[in-house]
Amino acid sequence: MLCLAITGQAQNPIIRDQFAADPTARVFNNRVYVYPSHDIPAPEGQRQDWFCMADYHVFSSDNLTDWTDHGVIVSQEQVPWGKADAYSMWAPDCVEKNGRYYFYFPNAPRSGRGFAIGVAVSDAPTGPFRLETEPIRGVSGIDPCVLLDDDGTAYLYWSGMGIRGARLKDNMTELADELQTVTTPQGGSMQVGGRQMEGLPEGFKEGPFAFKRDGWYYLTFPWVRQENGTETLAYAMARSPLGPWDFKGIIMAEHANRCWTNHHSIVEFKGQWYIFYHHNDYSPQMDKRRSARIERISFNPDGTIQEVKPTHRGVGITAAASRIEVDRYSALSEGASIAFVDSLQPFRGWYVSLPVKGAWVSYGDVDFSCLGADAYVVAHLRANANTQLSIREASAKGRIMAEVPIIVESQQGTFRRDQRGQWLTLALPLSAVPKGCSTLVVTCEGDAVDIDWLQFKNKPLYFTPVDAKAPAVKPDERGFIRRWKLMEPLPQDIRSNIVFTDSWLRDKFAEAQQLQRNGKRKWYILDSGDYNFRLFHFAEKWGKQTYGNLFCGTTVIECAEDIEGVRLAAGSNGASMWWLNDEEVLLLSGDRRMVEDDGVSPRLTLHKGRNTLRFALVNGPGLSDFCARFIDERGIAIKNYTIVR
Repeated sequence: MLCLAITGQAQNPIIRDQFAADPTARVFNNRVYVYPSHDIPAPEGQRQDWFCMADYHVFSSDNLTDWTDHGVIVSQEQVPWGKADAYSMWAPDCVEKNGRYYFYFPNAPRSGRGFAIGVAVSDAPTGPFRLETEPIRGVSGIDPCVLLDDDGTAYLYWSGMGIRGARLKDNMTELADELQTVTTPQGGSMQVGGRQMEGLPEGFKEGPFAFKRDGWYYLTFPWVRQENGTETLAYAMARSPLGPWDFKGIIMAEHANRCWTNHHSIVEFKGQWYIFYHHNDYSPQMDKRRSARIERISFNPDGTIQEVKPTHRGVGITAAASRIEVDRYSALSEGASIAFVDSLQPFRGWYVSLPVKGAWVSYGDVDFSCLGADAYVVAHLRANANTQLSIREASAKGRIMAEVPIIVESQQGTFRRDQRGQWLTLALPLSAVPKGCSTLVVTCEGDAVDIDWLQFKNKPLYFTPVDAKAPAVKPDERGFIRRWKLMEPLPQDIRSNIVFTDSWLRDKFAEAQQLQRNGKRKWYILDSGDYNFRLFHFAEKWGKQTYGNLFCGTTVIECAEDIEGVRLAAGSNGASMWWLNDEEVLLLSGDRRMVEDDGVSPRLTLHKGRNTLRFALVNGPGLSDFCARFIDERGIAIKNYTIVR
């Protein structure tokens, strides 16, 4: 099964490249698995203002920070009894019993009305799952949840005619008790299992999630407590798994932006209890596209639950060396705010706006233990020439780690402009490095400034030599390829970059192709210490001159399956040409400065098996470096492949 690395960075939402609603979290073998529903934009012919879900993914983590997408485990066209185009695969659940994993999910049946609940079975939490041929008889509804009691007895809860519950047989696919005949609202009759849970409050309820703690059974559920209201998360307690229940109150209040739904699960992991829930973070104008979040949850001595406040920060410790998106803040000063980096591409995330002097944003639980004395910080920000900001420790008045006086036009070489020409990426020395875990605070000391992200780094080793038999590696967290086989530089007599016309470059790069094939020059396999492969320093260490060189490189990419519709995104200091499987795909001509994703190829296919990516680059009297990665139509990095050399 294809696994995709997701950069969660212990921030909300935890799934950052797709919608993931109704997150049911389970702990199997000291690892957390999340089984969400998957909101998608409605295809033509479907109701455009409603929920639309066609399949299920499963995600997992061993630290609640870094999440792996294990891919699709069940899709609507696979369900033997389901309507193949209903787009109604709502909230699921998965439990383990006797070494087998039982995945429960709702769907619209091929015949009849309403919803049924089906089961799929696997020997692993990530599948593959084998679908039962029929849904569970006597269960008409949505949002299944299964509680396994201490004696191994399983209980199924679902939404339909209120919240209902029933005991399951040992086979986990049938109700244990007799079915009853009830009258439907349309005047007909149907066979129904289980019983309605007693003791719950009046008002709309759905999405039950049951668990047991210290001898108490908890039934938690989304609940609309007021007319024309939106959903809260509420709960009741009992001394038996099917009640009667004693209603206790609210776990989480209505979302402040009136996102209509909430849906959740509650689990214990490594001694701490957590609540997984959803919000429409990436779709503020459409609350039928939701994203999974996590918060800590606490209990009072009598077993009641303390109310949980939603946060952007989420849970977990963030390593200082990872990208710290401060818009997922712990606290924000008055007047400060967040906004999308690109409102048309919400999965690119947010930035923090600090509009006046004294405004600040804090981000807690940053682990600085990975940094050495020579560490520095990289900041991605947008400002003007009169702006100054400070990066501080612990508080807005705390010790200064780095300061940023920005004089845009006189700082050539200290920042990179991105392709939009607005944001700056600055590398700044640290005057102090915190020890252990601490809170990071960014303060505005002058005119308004926008902060996208920060990342602390140790001074890199430019390259690490790699043995030809070294194991394969993955692209880095942003999808950049860092392993290349480079030919020793070929010195050129280039006194000005004005010669870099398309025709001159094509002749020069044809020469480069021939050089790569004749096998007479020395080659080096190297891993780069940064996403930006610094050919200037490669030439300095292994070549005869640093300016005026022709560079050639190649890397071999291995894919588990065809990946269609990708684009090569590259940048180079100097002109460059790129080939995929011996087909020219991109030419970066003229006198260029290295900018990530400076040039983007037409749509390409990375074929199953091995693919060869090659480049040739020429520089004159200037620096030389390059970067390359593959992106999808939304500009999101493709990372589900390995680099074999």
